[in-house]
Amino acid sequence: MIQKIEAALRQIAYPQQPEGLYEPIAYTLSMGGKRLRPVLTLMGYGLYREDVEKALPAAIALETYHNHTLLHDDLMDNADVRRGMPTVHKKWDANTAVLSGDTMLIMACQRMMETDTPQLAELMRLFLRTQQEICEGQQYDVNFETRTDVTVEEYIEMIRLKTSVLLACALRCGALVADAPEADQQLLYQFGERVGLAFQLQDDYLDCYGDPAVFGKAIGGDIRCGKKTFMLISAVNSASEADCETLLTSRAPATVLALYDKYGIPQLARQKMEAYYTEARQLWEQLAVPADRKQALWDYAQSMLNRQK
Repeated sequence: MIQKIEAALRQIAYPQQPEGLYEPIAYTLSMGGKRLRPVLTLMGYGLYREDVEKALPAAIALETYHNHTLLHDDLMDNADVRRGMPTVHKKWDANTAVLSGDTMLIMACQRMMETDTPQLAELMRLFLRTQQEICEGQQYDVNFETRTDVTVEEYIEMIRLKTSVLLACALRCGALVADAPEADQQLLYQFGERVGLAFQLQDDYLDCYGDPAVFGKAIGGDIRCGKKTFMLISAVNSASEADCETLLTSRAPATVLALYDKYGIPQLARQKMEAYYTEARQLWEQLAVPADRKQALWDYAQSMLNRQK
């Protein structure tokens, strides 16, 4: 499936004018990445039909949209590097990141509308609702930067909106184009949400305990930025008053990680991830699809949990 997705991305023809608008888009989409969302779209479709090419427009729409969010996220975070390469606002400038990012959003909607399905109106409603939810999640993330009282429940809702709903949307889009039963569409959406939550918690964990050579970036980035993560919030909830103050003010990864270890936060994070995967497995088992046909979806979900980058 990856090969189909990469081939479709390479075949996109970009206008040459105005100069500077489309080159950053081609640059961004050529940088690689996990391609999780388009793969899940094709998998959602492939549970019910063989001709997965029919779902490619939706898959490419979702990948284009996802990369649109990265352009704007990198600008908001003032990030220098994405996937080992300069971010668009660093390679070009901030205005380019905004305009090219906005254009990617428009192109994503155009591609979704090219999907051959009688369910196009419902497909677009799902896609647009997901876009709005992701903006809500991003705003929560921004709001959390100035708060010291963020709860685990608030954080989980933020990452559900910011990360999980797009994975859920991808699976349901594929199933929708395949005209899957409504009950299965809902199960796949819920499955994607649970996997997405575990995926983001894994990202939090790897930012603290991953191998930098494999993870692809320096360990402790979230700590240096003072980001509110499951790890930090859980530690603050468990810590003594003095340790709590250190956790909320220190930007030294070694200091904060020592406190995470002291309060058993790595184990707590792994337990939370496993709990979401247990829920995902239960949802997967309810799908009205033969076990041998849906096994690939579960294997792929497991590979997402076992990743090191």
